[in-house]
Amino acid sequence: MIKHYILNLNPTAKHEWDRCILRDPLTAKRPDFSRLIAEAVGADTGSYLISINIEVQVLEQAAVPQAEQLSLSFPEVAVPTQMREAA
Repeated sequence: MIKHYILNLNPTAKHEWDRCILRDPLTAKRPDFSRLIAEAVGADTGSYLISINIEVQVLEQAAVPQAEQLSLSFPEVAVPTQMREAA
């Protein structure tokens, strides 16, 4: 059984549960591995000693957008200063 998921890693996330997120690419739901394993084993009642082999292949990596620094150029404006004369 081959399944595809989207892995999002963010080591600077505020909450620990947001640092590593695995989601289904079509539904965006988090995978229920117990249900997937139960489907692979079958519907017979009982306890099973199972072996699970996990092989990870990176199919595509989306680039993380870099924070852009905008340089704003302001033209120099001469502001005339007027002096008040004391009356």
